[in-house]
Amino acid sequence: MWIVIVTGIGCLFGFLLFRKNALPSPGGHEPDGRNVSVIVPARNEEENLPHLLESLKAQTVQGFEVIVVNDFSEDRTREIAERYGAKVIDNSVLPDGWTGKNWAVWNGYARATGDVFVFLDADIRLAPTALASLLLARERSNGVVSVVPYHRTEKLYEKLALVFNMLGVFAFTSIFERSNPRKGLYGSCIVALREDYEKINGHESVKSEVLDDLFLGSKFAEAGIPVVNSIGCGSVEFRMYPQGVRSEIEGFSKGAVLSTSTLSPRTIASVAAWLVGLLISESVFVFAWLRPEWAWPLAAGYALYTAQLLVLMRYVGSFGLVVPLLHPVASLFFLGVMAYSLYQVAVVGHVRWKGRNVRVGGAQDR
Repeated sequence: MWIVIVTGIGCLFGFLLFRKNALPSPGGHEPDGRNVSVIVPARNEEENLPHLLESLKAQTVQGFEVIVVNDFSEDRTREIAERYGAKVIDNSVLPDGWTGKNWAVWNGYARATGDVFVFLDADIRLAPTALASLLLARERSNGVVSVVPYHRTEKLYEKLALVFNMLGVFAFTSIFERSNPRKGLYGSCIVALREDYEKINGHESVKSEVLDDLFLGSKFAEAGIPVVNSIGCGSVEFRMYPQGVRSEIEGFSKGAVLSTSTLSPRTIASVAAWLVGLLISESVFVFAWLRPEWAWPLAAGYALYTAQLLVLMRYVGSFGLVVPLLHPVASLFFLGVMAYSLYQVAVVGHVRWKGRNVRVGGAQDR
């Protein structure tokens, strides 16, 4: 009986954490006339960049500038950006105390002419009305907006991100985050007014942080600027790690442990309850043989979580059917990456990302 109660409560916390707060439809709304600068930091992004730049060309809103900051790429990043007509800036030597991405974004800002900044990672892909929706969402919030993109996966290893992506949406749509004074932003897609960005001194204020987006959100909140997070289903998506499973492990592990630092304790407790229920339900494959009397309660919990994952993943990402039905595989991937992240943070003292070692606590990349 306790198994049914624990898995049932855990599953309920999943529905409590998830909110379908999608971007508004622009309809016939016209942007407020402010000049827009799209700033894209790019380091070895020849695979992702064409998809983003092609989608920017197809936007219903036009007349914005696109700045690609070439962060010491060793591939065709610069060539591709120039081919699409973007303004390309070669990043300068990394100063002491800065992480690579923060420095790249800061240099993009220094050359931007817009009144509104749209910060996009190179792996983002936008629906034709996405930019109009983002600008409308920012106008309505009268603050800063970020989006948790829909994860478009293609290969099997990419689908292993199911639990990570689900938790990412939980963390940013949780009702407990609405009143969190340290509310974070999702760094892949952020929209802010120049005056608000400059009020907090932008990325210079978080220059040494590995998770710049989370701490940037805290800076906006501390300055009294509203922080609103939405989900990107139907408007904003990304394909996170087409380069292979190694980049996927590096990408998730660099923030897996540290990402809890700005969350509300109630969000953390709710996520923990959801995870405990999930892992207990998945133990059916062990205890069905060792403790046959537990088989049916565990199977019921497993079916409940499977149904929840199938429902919610429609808004989170394209994970097919195999991984959601056999979600213990995604959970094992999650636990392994979490262990590796903890090792990097607690033992090594730095995380690895895009060929750089980024020290935890604020030293420069190597």
